[in-house]
Amino acid sequence: MDNWQEDLVKWIESGELLQASYSQLRRKDGTAPQKTTVRPIELKGALFYQFEYHFPSKVTHDNVPREEAAKRMGEWLEQHYRQALFKTAGADVQVLFNKKGKAAKLVKPPTAKAGQERMDHNRTKQRVVREGDAAPFLVELGIMTRDGQVIPKKQDKFRQINRFLEMVSDVLPSLPADREIKIVDFGCGKSYLTFALYHLLAIRQQRRISVVGLDLKEDVIAFCSGLAHKLGYDRLHFQVGDIAEYNDQSAVDMVVTLHACDTATDAALVKAVEWGASVILSVPCCQHELFKQVKNDALAPLLSHGLLKERFTALATDAVRAQLLEVLGYKVQMLEFIDPEHTPKNMLIRAAAGPKTDSAKKWREYETFRDMLQLSPYLERALLPRIYKELET
Repeated sequence: MDNWQEDLVKWIESGELLQASYSQLRRKDGTAPQKTTVRPIELKGALFYQFEYHFPSKVTHDNVPREEAAKRMGEWLEQHYRQALFKTAGADVQVLFNKKGKAAKLVKPPTAKAGQERMDHNRTKQRVVREGDAAPFLVELGIMTRDGQVIPKKQDKFRQINRFLEMVSDVLPSLPADREIKIVDFGCGKSYLTFALYHLLAIRQQRRISVVGLDLKEDVIAFCSGLAHKLGYDRLHFQVGDIAEYNDQSAVDMVVTLHACDTATDAALVKAVEWGASVILSVPCCQHELFKQVKNDALAPLLSHGLLKERFTALATDAVRAQLLEVLGYKVQMLEFIDPEHTPKNMLIRAAAGPKTDSAKKWREYETFRDMLQLSPYLERALLPRIYKELET
């Protein structure tokens, strides 16, 4: 057995393998997929390795038991491909075959993403929604089959839902435990994540909650309302409405806003602050407001290029949002929501109310940043009365 094959057996037996990617076909005769990836999954409490085959017009899957995985992976590489990349927490190992069939092994330090995958792999058993355990809302939304298998084309959405619930789980201690939790989801859309949130809190954790999903599209709201009724989610309601004009609540514990365009994100943040929300989860979408304002002669080489200016402005906009929330006493984290290969709009702002911070220092830092770029953000103007009040205390 070659050294790389021994390594493969060891990684499988120890559970260290995070992902394998096969590429460069030996023969381009259509007998094998152009690319194959392999990753560990849990099915009904057992560890399997899922082979994902990428053909020109389709993607198929095959779940292989752990006991058979090392043999299948070794044979698949030797028969069909000239190279493979095996990702483990300890190293990234690349195996290359020359024209004579001899294998060479290159070992590199693990990428940052591989480290995150290792963390995610360790958390698999704690996931709220797991493959092999059918969740009714995922079945109805077309992500799972009735026996709990994730539909191949919905794997990305399934991972996104789990990633979102992981982020929610980290801030649950910030939510009240002795009364009903009030949640508003602005721009809820088809509400995959709204239903997931309800599933986590009301079904799995048996918490008392009340959730409202708001969106401008009447057909979407009608669909979500019908599904909530079908599932028996009696504390989940949907209504048509605009973020800025929504005044049906006087206090809310958690505000979720995903992909609200431009200053609609800011309008949602303002509502959250006014309601005294303990938790804010926001994934901004397009950020146009500051694009027309940002100016700094020293940054001319950057700002003179439209694409660079757009990306810089997006980062500056989210920096403004984070800093202003910190001035008001929130602990703010910027997190990668989903893999950037699926969408560039993958930054999640997670803010949780925490112990009192040095608001004056945060405000001075913000003023320096704002003035350097000659900005006048809507969010600052909308929050200014509360900021002044915070600075006075």
